[in-house]
Amino acid sequence: MQTDSLPTPIPLVDLDRLDANITRVADYAAAHALTLRPHVKTHKSLRIGRAQLDAGATGFTCATPREAEVMRTLTDDILLAYPPVGHARAARVAELARHTRLRVMLDSREAVNALIAAAAGGGGPIGVLVELDLGMGRVGVGTPAEAVTLARHVAEQPGLEYLGVAFYPRHIRGPGVDDALAVLNRDLGSTIDALTRAGMPPIVVSGGSTPTLWDSHRITGLTEIRPGTSVYNDRTTAEIGACGWDDCALTVLATVVSTAVPGQAIVDAGTKALGREPIRGADVPGFGVLLDRPEVYVRAMSEEHGTLELSQSSWRPTIGEQVRIIPNHVCIVTHLFDEAVGVRRHDVIERWPIDARGR
Repeated sequence: MQTDSLPTPIPLVDLDRLDANITRVADYAAAHALTLRPHVKTHKSLRIGRAQLDAGATGFTCATPREAEVMRTLTDDILLAYPPVGHARAARVAELARHTRLRVMLDSREAVNALIAAAAGGGGPIGVLVELDLGMGRVGVGTPAEAVTLARHVAEQPGLEYLGVAFYPRHIRGPGVDDALAVLNRDLGSTIDALTRAGMPPIVVSGGSTPTLWDSHRITGLTEIRPGTSVYNDRTTAEIGACGWDDCALTVLATVVSTAVPGQAIVDAGTKALGREPIRGADVPGFGVLLDRPEVYVRAMSEEHGTLELSQSSWRPTIGEQVRIIPNHVCIVTHLFDEAVGVRRHDVIERWPIDARGR
């Protein structure tokens, strides 16, 4: 089957690029003695997760109970990178704890208390990583003293096991990485020192993001990385220099449905296929670019329509022509589809479901 026979819009995954991305990350982690725990939010797929484990990943990072419930069919080593707050979420965490070696990241006594109730449901002890805010300003305790207080509270609870600390440095991207890493190392070092003095040295120091992936070995004390986007990569990671354009494995196949307005073309991939996230850390317009014509970008979108900006290109598409769009943020795209299609050039090789969609 050829790609021109596929219904659009639909995500295509270049299998050669996918394999190279998985291998490159696994080799990097092994070379620097870092535990590799990929975040499944990007692919949400058993097919891709199995390939990551085969390459050397020790387990998975998950954002939702749904992701964890699906991925525990491949491994019992799961990190839930989200506080277990709320009765429904805590109940699902309790069920997970009966079947997996579960670890949870959290930043409050309230989240600890929710986890205590989950641990009471049986199974092994639930491992806890105290989440730190090292500059992103989203979640995480903000000072070494807070980290010590929360770690001590965790260590006192039956059914819980204090393991260390975790952080997410997504704020470090683009220019100024050296200075930002110096600040991160300073603050992380202060927290590790405070925990060590308090008699609770972290066994696990878990961090990393795709923008900082290849600098992970420069983070003092880091033991584990949790890259997500790097399995596919996207326009953002390419624009900020975290990958090359040839490393972008996932594109959205779309069809030109109108050329009625001069200077533009309309494709059948809108917000329900591409999401609506601008690029952070790079001054570029639009919501995606064409794989083979990067000067053509998706200028605007409605739910089912994407507007291709043609002013910087001599190409003039015909109605019915298919294009492949590199999205700004691939993790959003995955969640919008039921399946992905693995291809080599124009040949359809395999298809797989997006197993961990939904809540």
